[in-house]
Amino acid sequence: MPQSPRIGVYTGSFDPVTLGHMNVIERASKLFDELVIGVGINADKRHLFSPDERVDLLNSVTEKIANVRVETFSGLAVSFVRECKSAVMVRGVRPLTDIAGEFTMLMANRQLDQDIETVFLMADENYSHVSSSLIKQIVPLSNDDMLTRFVPSEIIAPLRAKMKE
Repeated sequence: MPQSPRIGVYTGSFDPVTLGHMNVIERASKLFDELVIGVGINADKRHLFSPDERVDLLNSVTEKIANVRVETFSGLAVSFVRECKSAVMVRGVRPLTDIAGEFTMLMANRQLDQDIETVFLMADENYSHVSSSLIKQIVPLSNDDMLTRFVPSEIIAPLRAKMKE
């Protein structure tokens, strides 16, 4: 009997996608037959990029990773994981301060769906300080060469354009 494909689901806002996100995506894509990147839609949160723009940016930076697909979702992440026919949620963590929040979320998710497993991937040390919030702060103060240390080069122009609006 053939084994069903192993699908991992990496959820987040990705506003904007950073090199830390890419590090987790590249590594997680090697662990699963398919990796679904779920771009969360939260109407209560003010985002720089629209959900469709975030999907487009993620598609452009992951196009060379054959087993990755990008989708939007609203509602609970565990429900989205189920919709993707998966039982594994991938979470990227940076410094130890992320661990407390992620652990709280893991416990809540286990209450919502005890069959969903969460896999934590630590971002490589080069990216442990990189966050979407930091990116928004440094864009106006840095040149493109500096930004390539934090975000994929493909998103620098859209990021600069969006920050001017």
